[in-house]
Amino acid sequence: MTSIPQEKLNRLLDRWNAIQDELNHGVPQAVFAKLNKEFSDLTPVVGKIQSLRKAEAEIADLDVMIADPGADKEMIDMAYAERATLVPAIEALEHDVRIALLPKDAADEKSAILEVRAGTGGDEAALFAADLFRMYQRYADIHGWKTEIISMSESDLGGYKEIVASVTGSGVFARLKFESGVHRVQRIPATESGGRIHTSAATVAVLPEAEDVDIDIRPEDVRIDTMRASGAGGQHVNKTDSAVRMLHIPTGIIVVSAEKSQHQNRRLAMAVLKSKLYEMQRDKLANERSDARKAQVGSGDRSQRIRTYNFPQGRVTDHRINLTLYNLDEVLTGNALDQLIDALITDHQAGLLAEMTAA
Repeated sequence: MTSIPQEKLNRLLDRWNAIQDELNHGVPQAVFAKLNKEFSDLTPVVGKIQSLRKAEAEIADLDVMIADPGADKEMIDMAYAERATLVPAIEALEHDVRIALLPKDAADEKSAILEVRAGTGGDEAALFAADLFRMYQRYADIHGWKTEIISMSESDLGGYKEIVASVTGSGVFARLKFESGVHRVQRIPATESGGRIHTSAATVAVLPEAEDVDIDIRPEDVRIDTMRASGAGGQHVNKTDSAVRMLHIPTGIIVVSAEKSQHQNRRLAMAVLKSKLYEMQRDKLANERSDARKAQVGSGDRSQRIRTYNFPQGRVTDHRINLTLYNLDEVLTGNALDQLIDALITDHQAGLLAEMTAA
């Protein structure tokens, strides 16, 4: 692996010190928020760099002691022993610094729009879609995120043909973006009298929630219609025209929000529309940079079968990294989902490190 460019580390340290000095001496309120965020973003990286350099200085001092012809043998033996513990520690710190220096996805800190849709498998697919949504809802609760349902279409058996929700919090997209794709389930449906295992699927899409500064939508490019919200079987949930259908004329994107408040529906529908347009921009830029990135983990290719949930064997397999866990129940409660997501993030980082090394 190539050595870490010290000039880059020096620039980061200098920038961190300069921002700290500015903040300590007072800056205009308009500048404070921006500088404070940059300082917060740099602080973890700077901490790792400082720890690495401290360890490197310690090992250099030990090498001087070991090379001293007049040094006491017992002191030299102690220096060798301490050096032996420092070498792996420095390797680990170097790895941490390299990870910290990887290019960041600008959308990682954003909230997200989560869409879960039943795929092949009829009612069983809709029930599985409901299981997946509950998994993400519980996972969001564990992380202290807020989930707000935007629209849903229920099946006759209580599953979801489609459900769209916003997940609000810090770093939501960074963790959920790896969930986009086709999720497959193998189990005996409740409606199966013969005990046969069925295979069905649901698709998950995770979009970074766009902010006003990300997307500018002209009022004349949007047509908004109101209609009555419907529940399972097409029955009217209420008697007022509260549901909102939003059409973005230039792209043809249609968004529907069907909660009880028309004002809330307009806000939620606009949030989804902005996120879809923002994702289109991101996809366009990614395709322009490299078609090869489509094959990478987290590329957002929603036609890719990414994971299988096998109920008879109690296992979950993520096909992108060939990882199998035998704690299906814990995954579906959201408690063990981080085991999969952490592994996917590590694999993604390893790919980026390999690219940097090759370059």
